[in-house]
Amino acid sequence: MLLIDTHTHLYLEQFDEDRASVMQNAIDASIGLMLLPNIDVKSIGPVKAMMETYPDYVHGMMGLHPCSVEANFEAELEIIGTELRNGGYVAVGEMGIDLYWEKKFLEQQKEAFKIQVEWAKELDLPVVLHVRDAFDETLDLLDELNDDKLKGVFHCFTGGEKEVERINAYGDFYFGMGGVLTFKKSGLDKVLPLLPVDKVILETDSPYLAPTPHRGKRNESAYTRIVAQRMADLKEVAIEVVAAETTANAKRLFKL
Repeated sequence: MLLIDTHTHLYLEQFDEDRASVMQNAIDASIGLMLLPNIDVKSIGPVKAMMETYPDYVHGMMGLHPCSVEANFEAELEIIGTELRNGGYVAVGEMGIDLYWEKKFLEQQKEAFKIQVEWAKELDLPVVLHVRDAFDETLDLLDELNDDKLKGVFHCFTGGEKEVERINAYGDFYFGMGGVLTFKKSGLDKVLPLLPVDKVILETDSPYLAPTPHRGKRNESAYTRIVAQRMADLKEVAIEVVAAETTANAKRLFKL
């Protein structure tokens, strides 16, 4: 059984003391691949270091996180875009719109979104979308930008039926399911049946959003298996079925 954690920040300082053991935990839990989304210019080095240290187990993405989009975002994007074109990355991300913390840089976030979507189309890469308190803004942008060249995933999807319907209409977009699926009041147990079987992938977003029973503690890629088991329980199938489906989906989206 092979599971893929399609979104994990194992390069962050929260893992500096025990990164090797965390990687081994994941491998022991049948997590055969882990995808690392970039955040900003400062995280490029740590992402590349993990790619070099664990070439058989990790792949990197390259993008600018919406919470890192500020007045100087164009200078950051220039550096990130150059690195992306150096090759070896499986997606443009993590990118998107985040209005949870503040709305001061919404217009800059929209512009950064458009630029990174164009990168993805040019390089035939998927986009990995971070959406927080911003589904309407994100989907309105996609209404404008989507075409047959664009594909991607809504990382840590927390939308409802309305959002699922709009996203399905775009065609080649996937839904990332992580630790929130295990939260009792998330509502995702009602949403999961609405998602196309061939458009669901697993993730952790570690060190954030640890699943029950580890909620509130540091998340790690090994916990992908907990998410897979919760999905299997909700779908009333064996975990091996969920593993086969989600792994095939991830391999197809990211060309793994």
